[in-house]
Amino acid sequence: MKFIVDNWMLLAVALSSGALLLWPAIQGAAQAGLTPAGAVQLINREKAVVVDVCETAEFSAGHVTGSKNVPLGQLEEKLPGAVKNKAVPLILVCQTGTRSGRALAIAKKLGYENAQSLGGGLGAWKAASLPLEKA
Repeated sequence: MKFIVDNWMLLAVALSSGALLLWPAIQGAAQAGLTPAGAVQLINREKAVVVDVCETAEFSAGHVTGSKNVPLGQLEEKLPGAVKNKAVPLILVCQTGTRSGRALAIAKKLGYENAQSLGGGLGAWKAASLPLEKA
């Protein structure tokens, strides 16, 4: 007990540095979303539908093969027409994963309970050397 009292500042520095080292791992786990490998498994095994929420110009530059384009601004109106079966797994994709995270909240609100966002977006898809399609 005397060691703790005498070295309280040393212990505080050790605890805070440990917390700072763990922070990126904790933060990354909370934001991760679906991995590209997990997305491929959903597409192949469960016939998941991929919806790209990028704008039309971004979609034309490159997108996941077979994905449908529904821009984020039009998602609430056009998603029910693009994906009629709400029970099918839905994978939302954008360039970085930020817009697809917002799109996930909209999809869940519309009743798509099996919706997921691709963590890292199209950048993670490219990094995993998965195929892209250009329109």
